[in-house]
Amino acid sequence: MSVADSSWSVASWQGKNASQQPDYPDADALDAALATIAAQPPLVTSWEIETLKTHLAEAAHGQRFLLQGGDCAERFHECTADIITARLKVLLQMSLVLVYGLRKPIVRVGRFAGQYAKPRSSPTETRGDVTLPSYRGDIINDIAYTPEARQPDPRRLVKAYGTSALTLNFVRALIDGGFADLHHPEYWELDFARHSPLSSEYEAIVDRIHEALRFAETVADGPISGIRRADFYTSHEALHLHYEQALTRHVPRRDGVYNLSTHFPWIGKRTAHLDGAHVEYMRGIRNPIGLKVGPTLPPSDLQALITRLNPDDEPGRLTLITRLGVDQIEDRLPRLIEAVQALGTTVLWCCDPMHGNTEVTESGLKTRHFDNILGELEQAMAVHQAMGTYLGGVHFELTGEDVTECIGGARGLTEHDLERAYTSVVDPRLNAEQGLEMALRIVRSHQHIQPGRNGSAA
Repeated sequence: MSVADSSWSVASWQGKNASQQPDYPDADALDAALATIAAQPPLVTSWEIETLKTHLAEAAHGQRFLLQGGDCAERFHECTADIITARLKVLLQMSLVLVYGLRKPIVRVGRFAGQYAKPRSSPTETRGDVTLPSYRGDIINDIAYTPEARQPDPRRLVKAYGTSALTLNFVRALIDGGFADLHHPEYWELDFARHSPLSSEYEAIVDRIHEALRFAETVADGPISGIRRADFYTSHEALHLHYEQALTRHVPRRDGVYNLSTHFPWIGKRTAHLDGAHVEYMRGIRNPIGLKVGPTLPPSDLQALITRLNPDDEPGRLTLITRLGVDQIEDRLPRLIEAVQALGTTVLWCCDPMHGNTEVTESGLKTRHFDNILGELEQAMAVHQAMGTYLGGVHFELTGEDVTECIGGARGLTEHDLERAYTSVVDPRLNAEQGLEMALRIVRSHQHIQPGRNGSAA
């Protein structure tokens, strides 16, 4: 959106159809909670956002690679040092493998410090003779199956802000304190992953990086600037629009307004409606934004959404996160790429191989098979290569904990293993070992892929 577009305001979305929004019984309590949030300091800064936008523009042209990952749905009680550190560890391990194998800088974006709202296919859930509102994430209600727990509570909005701030504060302290120092990747080790069949391959990469660092610093006669820390950004689905509006602000000496709850908000598949409230809100903010693209989105609708969300073709503004499923990607993705090429616009193509490959076991547990996740990712790479475009990023739901939620991987998890450590309350996640294996497999598959002439719009 042009900053001179007078048809948009921070509240103009309220005149559109807003899907996936909670129904609060007490409007005054909601207003009070939003006023409290609006008076708080921002969670991120505009200069961080602009730096990320520059990095995403470079990724769109094949000069960087986006690694976006984290929890399906954050829980308030999981805001602990151990869990946050484990999430950061697995992303740092994966980025180390990617930066070594792809030979380009990695843009690290976590799905945390705000991923508290979840879209649902039904507004209600029925167990036996009892029907209650669906669990929509900790920012709205609680997972416990009681009328009181499932009632949307606006006080949770304030709790979400505070928990996001605590998470961000700890992540920044770790990064600034040298946790991401390439001289000490042992800081990132996860105890349970030491016995992984992949550990020796990962350790060999670490050893080679150590050797290269020692050589480079010997030649430079001192430490190399930038090696001791890493840029790290946050992201979440901008689902709860009242919450997002409360943290959307004008910034001194900059044009337009920024969503200062996160660096990189995205629009989910269920809310990507051209005339809907989510698209209306997102078209006006200055952040880089993501758009989830599912298999039912017609190419013509994708073109219309791109034009609405990024009319000025601003570099780094728009990331298309395809989530098509292993059985449909070969048919659907080429049509979407052709639609973008016909516009002549540049986007960052990113693959989310998780959401299109969810299945349900006989016992009723949601799961995803590692081979299907990898299969969609490999097909995405192949299609982009064939069409002269560049797959510049990946988007995973994963955790640093030793969970058993996805089938397969190097350890060969089966349906019988799922009940051992299945803790997700919404969607299944890769564990750290599976995430590391996925990074290694990306490198292997990426070796022969070269970007097109201008990245996404070759």
